[in-house]
Amino acid sequence: MTDKIFTKQEWIEALKGLQDTYRILVPVKDGDFHSFKSLEEGKEPDFNYLNSRLSPKSLVFPQSERMFEYSLDEKDPDVNILKESQKDYSPQAIVGIRPCDAHAFQIVKLNFDNPEYRDPYWVQRFESTTLVGLGCNEPGSTCFCTETGGGPFSEKGLDVMLYDLGERFLVKGLTEKGEEFLNKAKGGSPADDAALKDAETLKGSASDKIVSEVHTDKLREKVVKDLFNAPFWEDVAFSCINCGTCTFLCPTCWCFDIQDEVLGKEGDRIRNWDSCMFPLFTLHGSGHNPRDKKFQRVRQRFMHKLKYYDDKYHNGIQCSGCGRCVRYCPANIDIRQVAELMNNF
Repeated sequence: MTDKIFTKQEWIEALKGLQDTYRILVPVKDGDFHSFKSLEEGKEPDFNYLNSRLSPKSLVFPQSERMFEYSLDEKDPDVNILKESQKDYSPQAIVGIRPCDAHAFQIVKLNFDNPEYRDPYWVQRFESTTLVGLGCNEPGSTCFCTETGGGPFSEKGLDVMLYDLGERFLVKGLTEKGEEFLNKAKGGSPADDAALKDAETLKGSASDKIVSEVHTDKLREKVVKDLFNAPFWEDVAFSCINCGTCTFLCPTCWCFDIQDEVLGKEGDRIRNWDSCMFPLFTLHGSGHNPRDKKFQRVRQRFMHKLKYYDDKYHNGIQCSGCGRCVRYCPANIDIRQVAELMNNF
């Protein structure tokens, strides 16, 4: 596999040169936060960032996505016929994605792309996406990726890995898709032994900076009903305001709703993100709501991520350790503490 060295300016110029082939998405500072946006004139990428507030999952699984269109005009020969909306599946590259978010795509993949079902929108968009990771030299205090099967320089799910060596990037191709991306990138020079050694040192020191311990080793052996009826759920949920921030920021949450919207005589069928934290999420047409109480919704979120997912897929917990829900929860609910409660119950 290819290992190249670029100065940081050379790397940005190389990305600009790839815009005829890929839609290049990079972290850009937007007010107080970073978000992934198309590389454009006047918008320089900022690779010196902890992580984006919103995960890049929306670049494969949009927050709102038009699925079908239809006409209600009786004069239209195609009245009441659903027609699939046009989609753009042209190649794109998410450059600077953190390893925890690349790992999250692998977790979500089990839901959208499996032997029983392949979501055509998610699969086609994911397959047209190249993930260019940026290792974390300085993980945040809320990061715990090493406890979920990843790490600050984990290559899981990535096509290319960037190592920030100060004034330069070491760029490593990891897959055929990544090699194709690098071969089209102009500039750079072959990596020397000193750069490769520096990268390995950086990789080791970064993992040592993650101090959070999240124990989930006993969860699979727990009886579902025992955890479901555990006495601590009311206390865990006490401060929750059901805002849904945790689920909307989470790179591994995949719940969605499908709604029809009509304006005049034109209609759209749209898929929108939804959240198990919302009171209407489980409201039946009959008016019955099996999770009408707040603690039930909070319990569902943690049981799904930490218990149900592993019971079904035997693939660890449904979390990549990015720490967003810990950082941004307005009520200071911490998934690491809940995992400990469940693991030790």
